[in-house]
Amino acid sequence: MKSFLNIIAALLTVGFGLFGFLNPSFTTTVLDLAPTNSNMGLSEIRASVGGLFVITGLFALWVGSSSVYFMLGIIYSGIALGRFVSILFDNPPLQKALLYGGVEIVMAAFLIFANKQAWSKLKS
Repeated sequence: MKSFLNIIAALLTVGFGLFGFLNPSFTTTVLDLAPTNSNMGLSEIRASVGGLFVITGLFALWVGSSSVYFMLGIIYSGIALGRFVSILFDNPPLQKALLYGGVEIVMAAFLIFANKQAWSKLKS
């Protein structure tokens, strides 16, 4: 069951990334980001919200080890941390920020706790 859920988490990661990778304009709208005088913002979305997620999720699927899924959980925990710090300091739309943060923390918690045996292997 854990392996199946790891695969689902990695596929979701790829899916989330595909939005930013293939349609950065849609992603900027959903994330309330506005372009300025250039398309550099679209490039950043395609890279950091798109390509990073796509490659990370695909790598997890390709390697399939608990340590990689554990690291994917660490990545999601960093994303969630940034989201909740933003809630404290930036006053984003609370409902949207909590929804996204909730998804990120659930992904982080599952991937870390389901694959925690990989942590003891990494430490030794």
